[in-house]
Amino acid sequence: MLLKPKFLSGQIDGPVIAAKINRILSVKLTILGSGSAVPTLLRNVTAQYLNLDERRILIDCGEGTQIQLRRFKVKFQRLQYIFISHLHGDHFLGIFGLLSSMSLTGRTNPLTIYCPRGLKELIELQFKISGVHLSYELIFFELNCNTKELIIEDNVMEVYAFPVKHRVNTYGFLFCQKEKERSIDKLQITKHRLTIQEIHQLKAGEDIIRNGQTIPNSVLTIAPVQPKKYAYSSDTAFLPKICEWIEGADLLYHEATFADKDSVRAKSTMHSTAKQAATIARDAHVKKLLLGHFSARYKNTDILLNEARIIFPNTFCVTDGDDFIL
Repeated sequence: MLLKPKFLSGQIDGPVIAAKINRILSVKLTILGSGSAVPTLLRNVTAQYLNLDERRILIDCGEGTQIQLRRFKVKFQRLQYIFISHLHGDHFLGIFGLLSSMSLTGRTNPLTIYCPRGLKELIELQFKISGVHLSYELIFFELNCNTKELIIEDNVMEVYAFPVKHRVNTYGFLFCQKEKERSIDKLQITKHRLTIQEIHQLKAGEDIIRNGQTIPNSVLTIAPVQPKKYAYSSDTAFLPKICEWIEGADLLYHEATFADKDSVRAKSTMHSTAKQAATIARDAHVKKLLLGHFSARYKNTDILLNEARIIFPNTFCVTDGDDFIL
C-alpha cells in the first residue's frame, strides 16, 4: 500500500510536495543478517530486505530469516521475489521454513525465486519427503550467466545478475530504479488553467503552445529524483571485474569477512577483506559502501571499518536491523 504523505498546515508549493512524495517512494534496504557461516547471539547469517518502489524483495535467506523478518517488522507475506546468491547454508537454509510458514499463514499469491541451479530440486525434495503442499505457486528462474545479465525488467525496475568468484556458483545483483515521469506542478495547473488534454501532453513530455506562444514543459512540471541503484556483492574473492558491472551505484553491499591480518585465510576460502571491498567501491565510483558477512572471530568490527575507510571513507559496517534509505 502506498503511504500518503502527511504535511504541516499552511501552503506548501508543488516542488516541496513532490520532494516529500519522492522520499516516500525511495529505495529502502533493511539488514536482516550481517554475519557469516553460523548465527551468533549478536548477528544472524545473511539476509536482506529491499523495498524498491513497492517491489518487495528478499536477498538471501540464511537460517532464522523468518524470525528476523518478524523481529524487524517486515510483512513477509508481501514478498514478491527471493534472490539466492549461492548454495552455501548461511545464504539459503532459512528458505524451507519461510516458504512453509507462508503457506501455513494463508499465502495465495505466487512467489518468484531467482537462484543457482539446484535449489529448486532441494526445495521440491524437502517438501516431498515432509509431505508439505504449498498453498501458492513457486516460480523458479535458475541463474547461469558468466557476465552481467538482465534478469528482470518492468515499468519500475531492472535487475541484473553477475557472477562473482567463490567456491560454488555465486552471483551478485544490481537493482536499478527506472526513471519516473515528470510530475505536473499543481500550482501551474491553476495558474495556467491547464486542460486535461494539456496535462496529458505534459506527461508525454511535450510543451504547451497557445496562440503561437510556447510554455516550456520544464516550467509546468517537476523533475523526478534521480533513479537509484543498489548493488549486492555476495561471497567472493577479490574480483576487480565487478567494478564495471556496478559502476556508479548509489549503494554497494560487499562482503568483508576478514581483516587484512587474516588475508591468507580470506584467499584460501575465497572471501574478501575489508580493504578489498573498499577497493572495489573506490574503483567502481559508488557513493556509499556497506560491509557485512563478518567472521565471528571479530567481536568488534572497528578494525574492518578502519581498514576500509583508509581506501574509501564513506564506508559503514552493518548490524542486524539497520535501515538504509537511498
